Amino acid sequence: MTIALLFPGQGTQRIGMGKDLFTGFPDLTDLAEDILGYSLRRLCLEDPDGVLGHTRFTQPAVYTVNALAHRRRLLDGAARADVFLGHSLGEYNALEAAGVFDFPTGLRLVAERARLMDATPGGMVAVSGIDTDRLEATLRLIGSPSVHVAALNTHRQAVLAGPKEALAQAVPRLRDAGARAVTALRVSGPFHTPHMSPAAEEFAATLMAVRHWHEPAAPVIANRTAQPHGIPRIVTGLTRQIDHPVLWAPSVERVLDEDPDTTFVEIGGSTTLLSLVRQIRGRRLAARP
Repeated sequence: MTIALLFPGQGTQRIGMGKDLFTGFPDLTDLAEDILGYSLRRLCLEDPDGVLGHTRFTQPAVYTVNALAHRRRLLDGAARADVFLGHSLGEYNALEAAGVFDFPTGLRLVAERARLMDATPGGMVAVSGIDTDRLEATLRLIGSPSVHVAALNTHRQAVLAGPKEALAQAVPRLRDAGARAVTALRVSGPFHTPHMSPAAEEFAATLMAVRHWHEPAAPVIANRTAQPHGIPRIVTGLTRQIDHPVLWAPSVERVLDEDPDTTFVEIGGSTTLLSLVRQIRGRRLAARP
């Protein structure tokens, strides 16, 4: 039986996250706070300044909590994974869990990624109940070149991103086209679109400065390609992940093609990714002759 670990990304942050994990892993928590230069415990448990939802704070916090939750799972005796997947930011947790880089290297990468991504204003909306072909046709009819597909989560759920004004203008047209729901996400930028290309190009230098990338202990499916990461192409893959769509549905499909009975486990207390997997799997079952 194949076990696939799923790591969620930005949007899963919440006050109180990591409460039991910080006390269970004080050394790693201290290390994270030394790297970041602020109290991660205070941010996650109290958020007194109201910044947990700001990208430059959200991403390091979620990365750290995910990493600690993975360690807790292993200490509890759970079976090791056969394949790793992470959604957007979660891809860094998947790579860390597979041993491609260590925890502090990943946190430094995430902190710089968050700083750069936070510099481009905009928003993202999840669009449900409309298939990909109809969504793309509707975007062509809307004719707004600044709104882009940022993630393909299932066959009937995608994420769009762009300037907030352009997204607001697109919402009524999307509903007219049959979208069941259009929901604003808790992010502050148009991630995974061409709007982020300047951030991606600047981040490439940070990635190239990493001295050692290790072969993963098990395959890590890349957001950009829905294919396993290869170390010779990892810098390019993580650079382009910032300004290209997250191919989540194709990534899950790839795992299911290898083993339809794969057991998926979501790390960090969220069930968002498991919900997407159920929809993807349900469509496959419905399509069987």
